[in-house]
Amino acid sequence: ARVIVTGRRLAALEAAVEQIGHNATGIRGDISNAADLDRLYSTVEKQVGRLDILFANAGGGEFRPLGDITEEHFDKTFAINVKGTVFTVQKALPLMPAGSAIVINGSMVSVKGLPAFGVYAASKAALRSFARTWSVDLKDRGIRVNVVAPGTIVTPAYKSELGLSDEQIEGFKNQAAALAPLGRTGTADEIAKAVSFLASEDASYITGIELFVDGGTAQI
Repeated sequence: ARVIVTGRRLAALEAAVEQIGHNATGIRGDISNAADLDRLYSTVEKQVGRLDILFANAGGGEFRPLGDITEEHFDKTFAINVKGTVFTVQKALPLMPAGSAIVINGSMVSVKGLPAFGVYAASKAALRSFARTWSVDLKDRGIRVNVVAPGTIVTPAYKSELGLSDEQIEGFKNQAAALAPLGRTGTADEIAKAVSFLASEDASYITGIELFVDGGTAQI
């Protein structure tokens, strides 16, 4: 299979391509920028001609309580998580044949009331709503649309994007683990397996769902 990876951070993009191997291509870009999306899909069309699976994984945001939310914070979070994802999916459609699959990266916080997560959680709840309507919009083409909703997955972005110290990250992990019935945080590999399932023929009769991969946190 050919894999196309896109992202803003060049070092992370190159590392992902190296890990995947010779069938992977990295295209640097920002999904909140329409011109970058157009360039991405123009390259995809030239190199591979079609997309059988789209995993809309980009996202991020700062965490602020209601009294500290600014317009800049709100607009930035929604530009990436909502607007960017909407047009990532929309602009991919001409390349997606009948029977293909779309998986959107949501979050379990979309259904949980966690302090300071208001804007981020709302942006992820919006994606879950879009998945419902898109599964109907695309039914005549047989394109399935599902959401994977991770729990707490500690990645390098906690340092590089959020600027948290090792001590803060460890405290956050312990807090999250205490909330999960399974008593721990998850791994990126566990999320990848769930995405692979939703994108595969094993999930051929599944569309419009939100699959929580969160150690049970959202269910209690």
